[in-house]
Amino acid sequence: MPTRKLIIDGQEIEADDNLTLLQACESTGAEIPRFCYHERLSVAGNCRMCLVEWVGAPKPQASCALQVRDIFPNKDGTPAKINTNSPIARKAREGVMEFLLINHPLDCPICDQGGECDLQDQAMGYGRAAFNRFHEQKRAVEEKYMGPLVKTVMTRCIQCTRCIRFATEVAGVPDLGATGRGEDMEITTYLEKAFASELSGNIVDLCPVGALTSKPYTFTARPWELRHTDSVDVMDAQGCAIRIDSRGPQVMRVLPRLNEDVNEEWIGDKTRHACDGLLRQRLDRPYIRKSGKLQPATWSEAFAAIAAKLATTVPEKMAAIVGDLAAAEEIKALKDLMAALGVKNIDCRQDGAKLGGARQSYLFNTTIAGVEAADAILIVGANPRWEAPVLNARIRKAWLASGVKIAGIGVTMDQTYPVTDLGAGTDMLEQIAAGTHAFAQILRDAKRPMLILGTSAISRADGAAILKLAAKIAADTGMIGPAGSAAEGGWNGFNVLHTAASRVAALDLGFVPGEAGRDVAAIVDGAQKGEIEFIYSLGADEFDVGHLGRAFVVYQGSHGDAGAHNADVILPGAAYTEKEGLYVNFEGRVQPAHRAVFPPGEAKEDWTILRALSDVLGKRLPYDTLDALRAALVADAPHFADHHELVPHGGASATDWAAVGAAGPLDTSRPLGSTMTDFYLTNPIARASATMAECSREFVAGSAKMAAE
Repeated sequence: MPTRKLIIDGQEIEADDNLTLLQACESTGAEIPRFCYHERLSVAGNCRMCLVEWVGAPKPQASCALQVRDIFPNKDGTPAKINTNSPIARKAREGVMEFLLINHPLDCPICDQGGECDLQDQAMGYGRAAFNRFHEQKRAVEEKYMGPLVKTVMTRCIQCTRCIRFATEVAGVPDLGATGRGEDMEITTYLEKAFASELSGNIVDLCPVGALTSKPYTFTARPWELRHTDSVDVMDAQGCAIRIDSRGPQVMRVLPRLNEDVNEEWIGDKTRHACDGLLRQRLDRPYIRKSGKLQPATWSEAFAAIAAKLATTVPEKMAAIVGDLAAAEEIKALKDLMAALGVKNIDCRQDGAKLGGARQSYLFNTTIAGVEAADAILIVGANPRWEAPVLNARIRKAWLASGVKIAGIGVTMDQTYPVTDLGAGTDMLEQIAAGTHAFAQILRDAKRPMLILGTSAISRADGAAILKLAAKIAADTGMIGPAGSAAEGGWNGFNVLHTAASRVAALDLGFVPGEAGRDVAAIVDGAQKGEIEFIYSLGADEFDVGHLGRAFVVYQGSHGDAGAHNADVILPGAAYTEKEGLYVNFEGRVQPAHRAVFPPGEAKEDWTILRALSDVLGKRLPYDTLDALRAALVADAPHFADHHELVPHGGASATDWAAVGAAGPLDTSRPLGSTMTDFYLTNPIARASATMAECSREFVAGSAKMAAE
């Protein structure tokens, strides 16, 4: 790439022509104040706080809007000199700050942004406390309605337009804009409607003042009161990097952490705001069902009731099901306990997804960051906007950058980027697999074609046949490159889009039916027929728990959701914020979640419950500490030792890919499509959240209904 020499604060550097002057200055260690500029948004250049001195220029320059290629050398051929902290630059910034504070209200003591406000910080450096030349009345602006998540105090707004640019460019929902000019300019949603995006909470992080704040968090805590814990999100399977802020025993808020490979710096609204569900409907003591009613019990009584039932039940009539929020540690412990009992009826696929076998057959092989390299995408039976909103923003980013061609089968919602609708029939999938459809040729002609297969498509009765067709499309259109693994530098465009945070870890650990074992549907059927008499549910709430017949059900989980209501014994576990746990996201990346607070009441970390139960059952598990358990995890699946990394797993052979799925007839009467009907209420934590319930009423059932057909 072409470069240019500059002298910044006396230090000579060679900067890339494509960088902005602001970026070049910061590469030398200079600190450039800014309000409107953001690395992931287009350049607006309207706050002027980033002014620097270009020696020889008639006036200070806005460094965010000036590229290195625009800075020509001096007449004698020497590199241009840039001063970032000279008297000229400081005076210019002080003038800008003076203008910004003309109308800004003195709200700091009551503003939720206080203590983490860019304007506060910059005013300390560039504000003029000694005098003020403006004595006119401050203007006032009406508050705007932006929905149940974003609170507005628009009198504080400095018109940096970050929120508008985020809504338009990243979220792809042009609900925000500006009206008026000069002093009459206002940021608004035009028609007083809610900001209908699953990523709306990110504009609160972007706002450099207190104009946009979190409505559920209003007047709750100050930043210096909070304890910060790095963790990973479990509201979907993407595994976004998050920071959990807690005070005492309570999680107060969830914020994003920077992770370029996974979520950049965005998170979805469910991730951010479902944390109030951690307080409600919690299971904080064991329960045993007596005379048809659940009664409080001690741990010893609960374990004794389980042991008594198991003593009279043969292994063939026992089963275990893993829920969507379980960490790898408790999955491993439950698998080992079931193996010790001789139980083969185990499954982690509550939705009935026909997955298993070679690891590449159930991963998002392109990787999240790799989406940006794709030049043709086929989406089958998925709704990325709801199933993985941050991934969807990455797909939109790829479309904006390259105009990637995107088509969908069974995609019934506006995805915030153009999707060619190929219908919802399985016949379209057959045509593409046979190469007779026009989009099959587009995939073949593409250098890096990509397929996103939703778990809804492979959870049907004909899911195995759909999976086989998808694998055939991947093989025939060149989606699987020579290395067969994006982690190895090759290209693999075959992707399964999971929605359950626990699913990939459970598949990695082989938590699927053994030989002659039953899957979830067969377990439910067997329970109705009396063939299954004992079911251990590890937080499993997303299947039809009301049809378990007279089976004895043990529910281990954190919330009193559907699974707990139908249980005979309840063992209170910990939520993801209350335990140390490993989660594997849909691209196969192992990420640790850390404990921010302790479980309520008598609730325990899940793996310790299983370890204690194994003692009572006389099948003692061979690990007493978390380190010993993780060593056993690594022995089962070595990639669990590599946290945060994508571990190369080797290219699957042609034989492996041919074995993916199973040939069979397709159900032509049933259209393909995502089965997720409500983005906000997908798991026990979200369903216990008052904020998520309000969002569901507003965005799914109400007047601000998102663009679903």
